[in-house]
Amino acid sequence: MIIACDFDGTIVTHEYPKIGKPIPFAIQTLKKLQEEDHHQIILWTVREGALLDEALDYCKSRGLEFYAVNSNYPEEKPEERANRKVVADIYIDDRNLCGLPEWGVIYNMIHTGHPWEPAPKGNMEDLRPKKKGFFAKLFD
Repeated sequence: MIIACDFDGTIVTHEYPKIGKPIPFAIQTLKKLQEEDHHQIILWTVREGALLDEALDYCKSRGLEFYAVNSNYPEEKPEERANRKVVADIYIDDRNLCGLPEWGVIYNMIHTGHPWEPAPKGNMEDLRPKKKGFFAKLFD
């Protein structure tokens, strides 16, 4: 499986252009997915130039190297792609619709193939806030 993973806010806390603090278990989880399941991890980030080199050095110093960086495969040149988005089976990013789950949850989702169920089960009407006041009555 090909997994595209963001850096800022996903592997480290979002403090761009600085490198943030490590997000617990991010690097360990990505390394485990590479080693155990042989997934190809692509670093997919807005970082370029020296800022990208800094992120790559950060990961490499912790034992994480990527299959490709901001590209579909290591030899791909930017001008060969139709757009900047890489092709992947899964995208791990803090800007997901439901946010970034904990890395243990991410590992289990990928390793087992079971989807994340962040919302409680039950009647969706029970989850809606109750309307109050004058303006609420106008929109009933």
